[in-house]
Amino acid sequence: MPHSEERGSFWTQADDIERLRIHLGLQRMVLVAHSAGTRLALAYAAQFTRSVSRLVLITPPAAYLVDEASDTGTISERRHGDSDFEAALTALVAGPQTNDDDGYNAWQQESAPAGYARWGAKERAHAQVGRWSLAATKAYFSVDPPSDLAPRLRQIAAPVLVLAGAEDCLTGLAPVTALARLFPSGIAVVIENSGHYPWVEQPASFREAIDAFLKP
Repeated sequence: MPHSEERGSFWTQADDIERLRIHLGLQRMVLVAHSAGTRLALAYAAQFTRSVSRLVLITPPAAYLVDEASDTGTISERRHGDSDFEAALTALVAGPQTNDDDGYNAWQQESAPAGYARWGAKERAHAQVGRWSLAATKAYFSVDPPSDLAPRLRQIAAPVLVLAGAEDCLTGLAPVTALARLFPSGIAVVIENSGHYPWVEQPASFREAIDAFLKP
């Protein structure tokens, strides 16, 4: 049995999704995931390929799966002179200097503006939603995926939609669109004037892309 912390890893949690599928009596599922959650979606798709009918990956981190160089520096440079963004980017690069939840959440708030194309009222409100658990975060990343994960993903026959934010300074743009090419039936859609949270920043474009992909 995995160590208790490893049970919370994104690779191991794929077993929980499979149990849920069986419990619900579903033959196949559409998986929709965002950011770090796409690691879990891909872990599930790699281990239970036949149970996935479609896959939607929203602003996924992709550097661990593709060889495409990151373009976050170029994207960030376009925000030069934006004091909120530059302060957030400095905090993001430094990383959390804490071992408790309060400090970790304070760092998340400090670095939040780096995740959006602009730091307006709706973005500020969204950044306040929820609370992070440092222990859960550590557990989630406690197990490395297998070294052959990328080749395994190339065997996924289900259609895959990868949504990228044109101004996403957290994942970059080039690696995210490159991820779509990993799949036999993968497509990438770039949401303009959006960072890491396209449903918040550009809800109409976000909905249009997903509706078109999921249309019967």
